[in-house]
Amino acid sequence: MSASPFVFSGQKSFYQGKVRDVYSFGKYLLMITSNRISAFDVVLPREIPYKGQVLNQIAAHFLKATSDIVPNWLLTSPAPNAAFGLACEPIPIEMVVRGYLVGHLWREYKSGKREVCGVLLPDGLKENQKLPNPIITPTTKASEGHDEDISIKEILNQGIVSPSVMAELEEKTYALFDRGQQMADDKNLILVDTKYEFGFYEGKIMLMDEIHTPDSSRYFYKESYQTLFEAGEPQKQLSKEFVREWLIANNFQGKEGQTVPVITDEFVNQISERYILLFEEITGSKFTKEALSANYVQDIYSQISSFI
Repeated sequence: MSASPFVFSGQKSFYQGKVRDVYSFGKYLLMITSNRISAFDVVLPREIPYKGQVLNQIAAHFLKATSDIVPNWLLTSPAPNAAFGLACEPIPIEMVVRGYLVGHLWREYKSGKREVCGVLLPDGLKENQKLPNPIITPTTKASEGHDEDISIKEILNQGIVSPSVMAELEEKTYALFDRGQQMADDKNLILVDTKYEFGFYEGKIMLMDEIHTPDSSRYFYKESYQTLFEAGEPQKQLSKEFVREWLIANNFQGKEGQTVPVITDEFVNQISERYILLFEEITGSKFTKEALSANYVQDIYSQISSFI
């Protein structure tokens, strides 16, 4: 277990993920979203200014906007980069849902695969092409290393979840994705793909973690999509994909023996600006850079102490 950067009164345990620091208080969790950035399941050596605040506030925006579809864990946001809510028992799969042939799905397709996670894809598709219908391509949820593609059939064969739970996860995933696409469309964006994490709380399925953020989702600009697609040109997008593309161009995909390339101050600032731009584009609100107070830990604790 990693050493905790903070110690809160009543804290039971601490876990450091790729991006989030998670503090357990029994029935409750506090997630502090750091400025760390990961790609290909590797945490990169440079932090991105304001990234934690962007992710936390976008996630809160969408969790509130989708709570009628499925209940979620969030109770309050006690700091710009912090979220506090219910501790769920995680379901160890990520429900990845895709509406377009892009990113990992395109790389698999381009390599010749026509079946991904048990989903059959026809010949003749092009990069960034809209799929006839959204598809779910789940992954295992690895505590360390790479998440792995898995089919729904294999999830059931392994007994990871029951058929009834799997059916509910599929239903909620498609409903959340549809809502996210509608909200993106209202802002002249396209929600291309995303992932959801679910858990159980008091026996009921609950949405966990973040949703529809640039770390978990990919967005295209709607206005330029068709023109760029027909021309075979890269899409103008708001996501972390441009970081992955830069790493690939610099010979890094997280594979054994590869070294993370040097990330310049200029590129760090460019990534930060992209995250802030996405916040403003997707929420329609101006982003306010909020510095953490000198009494940061005490301020958080004063807001969550009534729960714990």
